[in-house]
Amino acid sequence: MSGIEAALTETASAVDEFLHTAMPEPDGPEAVLFEAMRYASIDGGKRLRPLLVVASGGLFHVGRQNLVRTAAAVELVHCYSLIHDDLPAMDDDAMRRGKPSCHVAFDEATAILAGDALQALAFETLASPETHADPAVCCELVRCLAIAAGGHGMVGGQAIDLEAEHAMLDIGEITRLQQLKTGALIAFACEAGAILGRAPRAARQALRAYAHDLGLAFQITDDILDAEGDPTDMGKAARKDAAAGKATFISVLGLDRAREQADMLADQAAAHLDMFEDKAELMRDIARFVVERRT
Repeated sequence: MSGIEAALTETASAVDEFLHTAMPEPDGPEAVLFEAMRYASIDGGKRLRPLLVVASGGLFHVGRQNLVRTAAAVELVHCYSLIHDDLPAMDDDAMRRGKPSCHVAFDEATAILAGDALQALAFETLASPETHADPAVCCELVRCLAIAAGGHGMVGGQAIDLEAEHAMLDIGEITRLQQLKTGALIAFACEAGAILGRAPRAARQALRAYAHDLGLAFQITDDILDAEGDPTDMGKAARKDAAAGKATFISVLGLDRAREQADMLADQAAAHLDMFEDKAELMRDIARFVVERRT
């Protein structure tokens, strides 16, 4: 197992342990809700965003409990977004992470409620003194995640994405869409460690710059995988963008130029970490992993 794979596995284990505790086995009349929440969030996905929290926090010697709770909050928001994205009114995907999407395994109403509850649990987790003893740090985490997840971030990007099904976007518009829909949550994950560590402004700016390029590299690679990836490996449908006539980095740049752009962005992301020297090696490895992955 490579270093990055080991780090992903270790982070996933820690996050799942927290999620099992935060969402115990369901009981009572609301049992189906918690069953759906657990189904959509535990034991699934690469846990890349949580790893970014852990890696960024490692730059500032942040404690393990602080990092795991914050990493779990990011994953909860990500999982809520996947539940809602898969709904028939959104992207209408029947498979997610190699199994039926939440609305298929349960029903649409339960899936919507499960997504809502996962989002609420994320903010409950960040606001707790167990996440950080300093209330100002907790408030900053809540504020920044709310921005990343809301209308000026992930949700805004999804709204633009729905509109894009009926319009041809140019490269600038596609870039902005993806910076919001995918990049905003990745950016929060990268900066969260600095918030927890009360890092100086220059360090936070370096991590924002890293996240900007990493997020675009991630989405370009996602578009490449949608165009030529194996649905079995990815755990979800492929070639949906082309079938829908949707504007993507691939439709505008072509596969070869898209690969070149993703590689360039990964290298550029790593270069933003020079101020951290050897301490940022894991984050540099993540940048390379993002463009070399097959799922």
